[in-house]
Amino acid sequence: MREKIWDLINSDSSRENMTIKGWVRTKRDSKGFSFLELNDGSCLKNIQVVIDDDIPTYSALSDIGTGAALSITGDLVESPGKGQKWELKAREVVLIGLADADYPLQKKRHSDEFLRSIAHLRPRTNKYGAMARIRSETSFAVHKFFRDRGFSYIHTPIITGSDCEGAGEMFQVTALDLDNAPKKEGHLDPEQDFFGRRAALTVSGQLSAESLACALGDVYTFGPTFRAENSNTPRHAAEFWMIEPEMAFVDLKEDMDIAEEFSKEIISDVRRNCPEDLELFTRFVDKNLTDRLDCILDNEFARVSYTEALGILEKSKAKFEYPTDYGVDLQTEHERYLSEVHFKRPVFVYDYPREIKPFYMRINDDGKTVAAMDLLVPGVGELIGGSQREERLDVLKMRMKETGLFEEDYWWYMDLRRFGSVPHSGFGLGFERLLMLITGISNIRDVISFPRTPKSLEF
Repeated sequence: MREKIWDLINSDSSRENMTIKGWVRTKRDSKGFSFLELNDGSCLKNIQVVIDDDIPTYSALSDIGTGAALSITGDLVESPGKGQKWELKAREVVLIGLADADYPLQKKRHSDEFLRSIAHLRPRTNKYGAMARIRSETSFAVHKFFRDRGFSYIHTPIITGSDCEGAGEMFQVTALDLDNAPKKEGHLDPEQDFFGRRAALTVSGQLSAESLACALGDVYTFGPTFRAENSNTPRHAAEFWMIEPEMAFVDLKEDMDIAEEFSKEIISDVRRNCPEDLELFTRFVDKNLTDRLDCILDNEFARVSYTEALGILEKSKAKFEYPTDYGVDLQTEHERYLSEVHFKRPVFVYDYPREIKPFYMRINDDGKTVAAMDLLVPGVGELIGGSQREERLDVLKMRMKETGLFEEDYWWYMDLRRFGSVPHSGFGLGFERLLMLITGISNIRDVISFPRTPKSLEF
């Protein structure tokens, strides 16, 4: 039975006749014996394997280099070397898979740009192996947070006919043969397509989640979303994962309370369960990472209205590239100034002008703003966006007309306001952006295994 290297490294005692399987990180030959460093992905650390030349399969080592896959059986014994408690004294070495001499991960350090070109191999490096484990732990923490609070995990459609954000940046889905597709007035005829209408990949599961929240109370989605935004910035990807809770009988203040509690608990969980992996990012990626995460965990998040935030920005002596006029959305430079310079902690900005927010956000009593909120955090900018949803049918109809939407496309959404409508709220959190915050990685392409960006569809 294969043992995980993580279990052996953390063993309380020596053990006999253990079998491990993994990939060679380094190999050193000496007279009469060889040293191997083996890693199986279960943890950041390698285990040292000592192989004497009198074992029957020693001659096979001549073909083994960095990247080769091995099965090694031996005894776990105390190591005389520094920095390691245990090593494996090999009895048998079996070659599972050779690595060619041009294996591209021979060196210890490679640029992120180079590693993105071999995304299928980069998880074998320390940095990207740690990233994958942190992503796994963070996913588990997300589910645990909501399960512990009685939320139901729901699955919303990936193929949709609704543009939740109204930006029009959606990937179209078709079953038509584009080389010989039926056309109407010079364009593809959606009535002849699979669904009989235009279909696209979802940008958000929110609208569907509202339907289930109005039946189950508290729900959340956690799944892939897509945006056809032709952007090559370090913060944007065409395919990304979203966490979207939706809660009945919850107003904007409670929405912000839950978003703050969520952010703190997820970070605490990862720090508790991935200390070695996080330490790697603190040492080699962002030396301020620990202080920034402490800032999030140790402080109550500030709360300020959009109008108040604009006043702070206008009174500051900072020189911004983008204007700070009323009715203009905040840019990353504004968000980071508020969280990093002015408040020096995370801050919720709420009550945005209705003109710059989607149709589904609840209009406040002033008639000018909507009950929306964004959570801004140091080092990242916007982390969470949410709102109280418009539960009044007449106001929702007015907003849809105002934003150029057709009621017939959202008949079911309006039904929720006709049959037992209740105040409800929710928020969306880009999972990759959360991982960027936790690890200090500055490019979204490096927190997702196979990033989908403009002109990039490999692996």
